[in-house]
Amino acid sequence: MYPVKRQRYHRSTRNGECINFLLQRMRISYFKIGITVIVCFLAILSCQKTETTVTPGSTTTSGSSSSITELLSNTTSANTSCSSQTGLAQVVCLAEAFKATLNSTQLSTVQLTYSKTNAQKWSNLPASLSSRIGINLGSLSSTQQAAFRDLMVAVLALNATNEGYDEMMGNLVADDYLNTAGGGSGYGAGNYYLSFLGTPSTTGLWEILFTGHHYTQPYTFNGGQITGVTPAFRGVEPASELSANSRTYQPFEQERQAFATLLTGLSSTEQTSAKLSSTYTDLVLGPGQDGKFPATKSGLQVGTLSADKQALVLNTIKLYVNDLDANTAATILTKYTSELANTYIAYSGTTSVASQNDYVRIDGPSVWIEFSYQGGVIIRNTPHPHSVWRDHTDDYGGN
Repeated sequence: MYPVKRQRYHRSTRNGECINFLLQRMRISYFKIGITVIVCFLAILSCQKTETTVTPGSTTTSGSSSSITELLSNTTSANTSCSSQTGLAQVVCLAEAFKATLNSTQLSTVQLTYSKTNAQKWSNLPASLSSRIGINLGSLSSTQQAAFRDLMVAVLALNATNEGYDEMMGNLVADDYLNTAGGGSGYGAGNYYLSFLGTPSTTGLWEILFTGHHYTQPYTFNGGQITGVTPAFRGVEPASELSANSRTYQPFEQERQAFATLLTGLSSTEQTSAKLSSTYTDLVLGPGQDGKFPATKSGLQVGTLSADKQALVLNTIKLYVNDLDANTAATILTKYTSELANTYIAYSGTTSVASQNDYVRIDGPSVWIEFSYQGGVIIRNTPHPHSVWRDHTDDYGGN
């Protein structure tokens, strides 16, 4: 059982400010000093009262069942006008169908010019701490949210528990929980943003960008094909199970387990070769670190491993790539599989990937995946994962 705590206000700082204020005003009347002491005392008391503790269940934590996640949990498309189309043509049709539900003000917010500067506006911070572009889910009507759902159903994998569309849902549910567990209004499914960078088409350059705290997924298209799906960020807090909308989510546990299975499956000699000398408390190529791939690859070359151990590496990569629709995933996996022998794995911390500052990296000619288990922000005393998937050549569609 892990305690869930609100972030602490610095009471000692507030106390010192009150004392210094009094010392600087010793020449005023005793009456005014008395009033000042009372005001400071009430301020200190107020800070003390803002600190609360919530204790979830030992195995399953109940997240709030917001109207947004409840509506989105039904993956049956409400759109029939685009159902006869396939591939990119269907994605364009659904993007335009979503835009058709918006008023002129909303449309000007979501339909933006394509630029790499706009594409780089993603973060792992809550939207209240790092502004996003586009339109947030909380401002949409139920009809508009359903149109958003139809679009995401077309570009993400379906019917895979805690992967693809279901993984996105689990992330939104977790953020709803943080909203109620001390995070406040900066957290929650309503604080995730959708934008179209460039006009959706089957020929031109444009991008779908869906981004918020702990989840970012771009889709870049050009010349009638998808040219990039990275940088893609995943994270979740808490890492434990969450219940909402009559089901249970644990959206990033399969990835953590896959990394642990991979590392513990190595021999002691292989583990020594793969282990990094430094401690990693966060991702190397997180938001704002575009293009900063290490010049030299570190760790253990996958091509030196037995076939069954190479399969463990590929299976871990699949948990990221297979979040996407089947056709897109197949194309990317073909490339990553062909490059597997020249891919490297490395880690820091423990091979169980269950402790704070455990870190794992997959670095290939194209693929780059990092997993970092780091300290809680809202839920203290228990780690939660951050992970990023990048591509050496195709980040931002190669632009």
